Amino acid sequence: MDDNTEENAGGRRLVIAIDGPAASGKSTTARNVAHRLGYTYIDTGAMYRAATLAVLRAGIDPSDREAVERIACRTSIRFRRADDGSLDTLLDGEDVSAEIRSPEVTAHVSAVSSYPRIREHLVALQQQMGREGGVVLDGRDIGTVVFPDADVKVFMVADLRARAERRKAELSTQGTDVDLGGLQADLERRDHLDSTRELSPLTKAEDAVEIDTSTMSIEAQVEKVLELVKGKRMG
Repeated sequence: MDDNTEENAGGRRLVIAIDGPAASGKSTTARNVAHRLGYTYIDTGAMYRAATLAVLRAGIDPSDREAVERIACRTSIRFRRADDGSLDTLLDGEDVSAEIRSPEVTAHVSAVSSYPRIREHLVALQQQMGREGGVVLDGRDIGTVVFPDADVKVFMVADLRARAERRKAELSTQGTDVDLGGLQADLERRDHLDSTRELSPLTKAEDAVEIDTSTMSIEAQVEKVLELVKGKRMG
């Protein structure tokens, strides 16, 4: 049976939440799971990155909370489906899908995303996008804050070196060569910021299934999540 047979037959469309730290594999897995199910993939991290890019373009100091919240909450952030089925991230109508992955944005996104008004603004958008179901969302607080009643919750983890190697490979494909040790330090810093922030910290939901992706291929990660989806449908 095809993965999306139940949806084609009119079955209930689920909300699937995939959380975890940076470079744990959640975004690629979420994108592939959505494709296999015929669902919509909502890259919540891209939304926070787009807000961060707006702040940097405006010349605002990312530590100036009031100015950051004012600028970021005035910007339009949405997605557009590309010809290949992927989603482009639009900032005020401009495709910034590549630019939001720059090292500069990466260095500041955790700080920007910690501010209450920004999180409230973007969480409301995410909930609006997913309210009808048939969505896969990945982030750091999907199963705890955005959709605490999600049908399937996954929390992905991986050891620091594996995550740094993945991020280095990702940046290399974009023509950016970075030091592995520096990447590890940056990921460690982001983990601390994401886990200790006051609002919506990175944490595993009590009913989430933890998957250690350190030595798993993307295909294996996708199949594991699809197994959980199948179990939910049958249950």
